[in-house]
Amino acid sequence: MSSPSLDERYGRTRAVSRSRRVFAIAVAGAFAVVLIAWVVWAALDGDSANIEFRDVAHEIIDDSSVSVTWQVTAEPGSSVTCAVKAMNESFTDVGWKVVQLPASTERTRVFTEQVRTTELAVTGLIYRCWLA
Repeated sequence: MSSPSLDERYGRTRAVSRSRRVFAIAVAGAFAVVLIAWVVWAALDGDSANIEFRDVAHEIIDDSSVSVTWQVTAEPGSSVTCAVKAMNESFTDVGWKVVQLPASTERTRVFTEQVRTTELAVTGLIYRCWLA
């Protein structure tokens, strides 16, 4: 067991131990408050609109065009805009088109769009969709 003078010298007194405990409790409390605030904010976020999209098919028409078919799932009544692209064999974009899709009463819809290319494409795909 160590002597009281060594404990004081190296900061192992009851007062130091108590202040460290208070500090740890304060940090844990602050973390809990931030976590609870974040959970409440995420739960009450008003932007609950969801959009999903996926590639269905592509067809190389010729050296300068590709046809892309994709599926979009969005809340009925939502206008959606999608970016469709074509790529060559080295995965470089060789064609790009932004398509505005009108609002519909259907939740899931399938679209096909032809994209002009600057050279022979080997694939066409949906890059991204967002609510308009």
